[in-house]
Amino acid sequence: MTQLPQLPGAPADQSPSGARPGTALRPHAELQALAESGAAELAWDASAQEVIAWVARNFATGATAVACSMADAVLPALVADQLPGVDVLFLDTGYHFPQTHATRNEVAENLRVNIVDVMPVHTVAEQDALLGRDLFGRDPGQCCALRKVEPLSRALAGYELWFTGVRRDEAPTRTNTPLVVWDEKNKLVKVNPVATWSYGQIVAYSEDQLLPMNPLLSQGYPSIGCAPCTKKVAPGADPRSGRWAGTSKTECGLHL
Repeated sequence: MTQLPQLPGAPADQSPSGARPGTALRPHAELQALAESGAAELAWDASAQEVIAWVARNFATGATAVACSMADAVLPALVADQLPGVDVLFLDTGYHFPQTHATRNEVAENLRVNIVDVMPVHTVAEQDALLGRDLFGRDPGQCCALRKVEPLSRALAGYELWFTGVRRDEAPTRTNTPLVVWDEKNKLVKVNPVATWSYGQIVAYSEDQLLPMNPLLSQGYPSIGCAPCTKKVAPGADPRSGRWAGTSKTECGLHL
């Protein structure tokens, strides 16, 4: 992948990275052992509340982070019930739908969480100047690597654990998603509390709890990413079939 140089005069990236100041982090070997212990302790179909309770027993709030795409607020809400004030990482790629930014603002206003906006090193305009316009259309893999994977990896540095909203029903590639696993790439524990949930359960819980929800979910977008690379999905189709439609790409790289 082509590395982007820093543009002359471009501001240094201001995205926070790592756990909060004063949070002592344990060695990777200890965290990996904890991940293996949690995976053995929790049943394959353990509830989201049981999974999060395990985290709350073993990790400080300041050492944990929730990655949220702002399609819905179920995961941040579930985690905040037991870890109030948890950091919620929002990857602000520069290509989001306006509805996604509006949902991010609703989450910040209504839930007991701390929103952390994670930014790529370069703005879209700077990236266009360096690599040409619309990189997402010519090389979506590189675009995701620059605007999602690298920023998240940088933001996760120093945390002991991150929560994701990955579900087993989303795509064949996610069928065997574990509830707790050691993330070797990012060197921290990865937890997927709603892995057993269906899309219908996500919607029902959002409605029952009056949680913020991205309006695009009810407009034919069951999986929401960057606007240029997200299309509507036909009823009954793979929920993620609208992501990078017409290409062989199925994942942005965050969960590989």
